[in-house]
Amino acid sequence: MELKTVSIEKPADMNFILGQSHFIKTVEDLHEAVVQTAPQMKFGIGFCVSSGPALVRFGGNDPALIELARKNALALSCGHAFIIFIDGGFPINILNTIKSVPEVCQVFCATANAVQVIVAESDQGRGILGVIDGVTTRGIETEGDIQTRKDFLRKIGYKL
Repeated sequence: MELKTVSIEKPADMNFILGQSHFIKTVEDLHEAVVQTAPQMKFGIGFCVSSGPALVRFGGNDPALIELARKNALALSCGHAFIIFIDGGFPINILNTIKSVPEVCQVFCATANAVQVIVAESDQGRGILGVIDGVTTRGIETEGDIQTRKDFLRKIGYKL
């Protein structure tokens, strides 16, 4: 077995969700979950089918985000992995809905950070072991950092 890291290629401020599912209809079900929860959100989905023709399936409502999802899913090439790139919202807007889709097994991350995916490759195929989401912690927040965090949450409309 060989361990590799695959960097998610995306614009610096682009949010995405990376997870694992188990069924060929995942793209359709994830699409429905997003539009029913956040109809204004633009998104693209890539999904690695790990049996039969083993293709990257894709969907969404924004051609650029769909292409980004296709490209990253192919770079991962991990069994039943899915990636959803979003614009016009945040993962928190759709995360619980995504996790409640019956065939979704797990979510590895939901972030706008730079991400490296730790991938194991064997003779059979590839699988995600985990992710490196962002950078190493640099310390403990100060009173000024707390105020900055609270101000930011109010600025983006998540707190009154």
